[in-house]
Amino acid sequence: QVQLVESGGGLVQAGGSLRLSCAASGSTFSITAIGWYRQAPGKQRELVATITSGGSTNYVESVKGRFSISRDNAKNTVYLQMNSLKPEDTAVYYCYARSWENGNNWGQGTQVTVSS
Repeated sequence: QVQLVESGGGLVQAGGSLRLSCAASGSTFSITAIGWYRQAPGKQRELVATITSGGSTNYVESVKGRFSISRDNAKNTVYLQMNSLKPEDTAVYYCYARSWENGNNWGQGTQVTVSS
């Protein structure tokens, strides 16, 4: 099983930046992809960015050019650098890891609020 702990959320003004971190533990050897989803009030959870074990990245169109996902394999940590934040980026951000051992794993979520 994979455990995920997020950190780095908070309140920021529009145009500002935040960096989210997600530390993975447990069966990290089984992770095939890891990344971030978000859920705004009244909306469905959506994929924000993912990175595979091979290093391929994927972003939702609305964050391309503003967000960047990266990982530190030695620390079993994935990061989401968020620049040029907009009020519509306000959401709870969840770390996600897909594991060949036990399927989908989720963190507890961290709130990101962007004020206009």
